[in-house]
Amino acid sequence: MTTSNADSFLNFHTAGWIFSLIVVLPENSYVIWLIVTGAGNGVASEFFSLNLSICEILLCLQSFLSLVARAFRGVWFFVGFLTGIPITGRPLFQCLICVERYLAVVQPVTFLKYKPLRYRVICSTAAWIMILVSCVFASFTVFKFQMYLFVCYCLSQALLTFCIMLFCCLAVLRALKQSGPGEKRREEENNMKRRAFKIIVMIIMAMLLIYASYLFTGLSYALTDELILTLWCIGQICFLLGGLVQPLLYLHRNGNLSLCKTP
Repeated sequence: MTTSNADSFLNFHTAGWIFSLIVVLPENSYVIWLIVTGAGNGVASEFFSLNLSICEILLCLQSFLSLVARAFRGVWFFVGFLTGIPITGRPLFQCLICVERYLAVVQPVTFLKYKPLRYRVICSTAAWIMILVSCVFASFTVFKFQMYLFVCYCLSQALLTFCIMLFCCLAVLRALKQSGPGEKRREEENNMKRRAFKIIVMIIMAMLLIYASYLFTGLSYALTDELILTLWCIGQICFLLGGLVQPLLYLHRNGNLSLCKTP
């Protein structure tokens, strides 16, 4: 990487950190406040969304530490440690949200059985343990410059979570197309199915936009030891915008967006 490219890389990254602190942090903080205060559907029904917003706030903390690390280089260790959050935290909780929507639409009996908060707490606890392991692994591979291993790890997680979400999306779509007697009298149920389908589709599209360019960039860097700056910048933009997808979905669903209220 040339000196000019390195400067562009750092400046663009800095702009991304500032964007996270100014836009992503307030948005997710507002969502957490709404969930905790019961302004939406309550903590139990939005527990995975709550955890996802916490992940996004931790990513904003990583952005803040990245800015601090420009003056105090010892802080870079904590920045590398928090790299496990975007690798595992965001896709994992997005996946759990999709699975929850799938169960609500396709397997309602199973959904009602595991609807109590304690089951969501168990799943979230397991998810945070996986995130912690991912943070340790990410800090080890990044600081040891094991980029090929790091990229393979990211790719395997992204493919697994994407396949699960794609399955949920297709299953919900199939359920929407099924018709039966008295279908017109179940308009509320159909609306729930459509909302679940839209949520899953938007999460999948966001994940594709977020990770596709990053994975291509990481693979090219691991194989050629050269960073494609344009592709990386596109990935950075998509990644930052991805932090707004779930909060906007939540605010829209609960009628908290003044320009886009749910009818």
